[in-house]
Amino acid sequence: MLMNLSLFSCSAFGIATALLLVLIIARRRVHHSGLPYPLGPKPHSGLPYPPGPKPLPVIGNALQMSITAPWLAYTAWKKIYGDLIRVRVMGIELIVINSEKTARAMVDQRSAVYSDRPVLPTNKFYGIEWNTVMLRYGSELRSHRKMFHHALQADSSRRQREIYLCRARTLLANLLNDSRGFEEYIKSFIAAIIMGVTYGCEVKSENDPYVSTVSQLVAILAKEQTPERAAILLAFPFLAHIPAWFPGAKFKRDALYSRKLAEKVLDAPFEFTKLQIVTNLPTGTASSCMVSDCLMQIDEKGDRTAQEFTIKAAAATAFIGEGHPTTSSMLHGFILAMVLYPEVQAKAQAEIDSVVGSARLPTFEDKPSLPYVEAILREMFRWNPVVPLAIPHATSSEDVFQGYFIPKGTWVLINVWAMSRDEEKYPDPDEFRPERHFDSDGSLISDSIPTSPLFGFGRRICPGRFAAESMVWTAIVSILATFRIEKAKDVDGREIDVKNQFTTGLAIHPVPFRCAFACRSAQKEKMVKEDI
Repeated sequence: MLMNLSLFSCSAFGIATALLLVLIIARRRVHHSGLPYPLGPKPHSGLPYPPGPKPLPVIGNALQMSITAPWLAYTAWKKIYGDLIRVRVMGIELIVINSEKTARAMVDQRSAVYSDRPVLPTNKFYGIEWNTVMLRYGSELRSHRKMFHHALQADSSRRQREIYLCRARTLLANLLNDSRGFEEYIKSFIAAIIMGVTYGCEVKSENDPYVSTVSQLVAILAKEQTPERAAILLAFPFLAHIPAWFPGAKFKRDALYSRKLAEKVLDAPFEFTKLQIVTNLPTGTASSCMVSDCLMQIDEKGDRTAQEFTIKAAAATAFIGEGHPTTSSMLHGFILAMVLYPEVQAKAQAEIDSVVGSARLPTFEDKPSLPYVEAILREMFRWNPVVPLAIPHATSSEDVFQGYFIPKGTWVLINVWAMSRDEEKYPDPDEFRPERHFDSDGSLISDSIPTSPLFGFGRRICPGRFAAESMVWTAIVSILATFRIEKAKDVDGREIDVKNQFTTGLAIHPVPFRCAFACRSAQKEKMVKEDI
């Protein structure tokens, strides 16, 4: 199946590529034998490269996968080539890791080799070259992560739990008022927390300008910012210079708009926080947040402009990465799971009722006593990982792993989707089954959510994983305690069918569906209204 080249849909490129493909396919057919194929000659070490499907010249294996869901092809190839495969896309050589065990052995235990990032032309093309996630490994990245450690790590997350609970009460009130907008209410819940923690800024409405801007930016990035599309831009660099007015060059116009949005995301909320600090002088007090705390710790003997840019780049990355779309997509997936698996929902609510009772709503003090809710949380991170193919790593030096040669500069893709579909560890992986996270004696398995493959590996592990876990837990336990999540009904009273379908792209989320939130009791409704 031909790739969906929505990013590069200009007519000149389409014609040139079509002609190129005709010539290539006429000369050489795609290899379908299913046998491991070493890409290229043996390296100077004499050791082989990892096996993989045979590529075509120039375009490599691009025709053998979908550009919007490449993880599915990588997962299918795992059955043929194993946990470590080599793939070529538009001249870019990639190593794909298909198992958690292999990822731990390579990226965790050899983090000095596997912690870099490839230089992707799409970063500058879309105006996000400052994004912490895409920085090369070095001093700048360490400076960013130091700021994240202060704002989003485990200890900081515990200090912010009251904020999470307060925002969860607002979420419940919104759902009680009009549950049809549940997806937007979830986004507002996450955005309000991130804006408060990062910028000390209160989100007062669903149309908050900061939230609206970052939502538009993320919508573009989630669709366009993929390794495969970066490979296309590397293979055809002239595409970046096509004028925006050129017929069919919508991709260029989208990129120009993305840059404007990225500039606003970077500067506007940061300047808001700076203004708050100045306004509260001479005491120097302002709402404690990541930006204000970092600004107070600036080294006045150093380059203030450079330090401020680092602060606002790290802060903007936190808003993009933690608030949109990953955490909100996770909660959207939770709602879908509860509709599709009502028996899971009922079991969790019985546990909550037995521990919390009916006179109050759950708090973090109840968390250790709610193992089934914890199991639901773990299953959410596994069932449909919102980032099925992690941001690519790159090797900073040569490596030899299990007899295979890995060159310096190789792109390393971690296939989280394949790990979530490991049938030896997760029988019937497409089923949402919290029970799989318990031992035979009924106790939770020792795995913890912050170590989930979804959060990455090695030195590039997500610094906001503890905050994400706390935000998601707060939302799901609050919703389960208050509402029954059911299928919606049409005008004739018939249930509207809901399917387990997700979008594609860098981050995935459920295809829009309808459902109903029924308050579980009049007492619960009263508690929610009193908390407003």
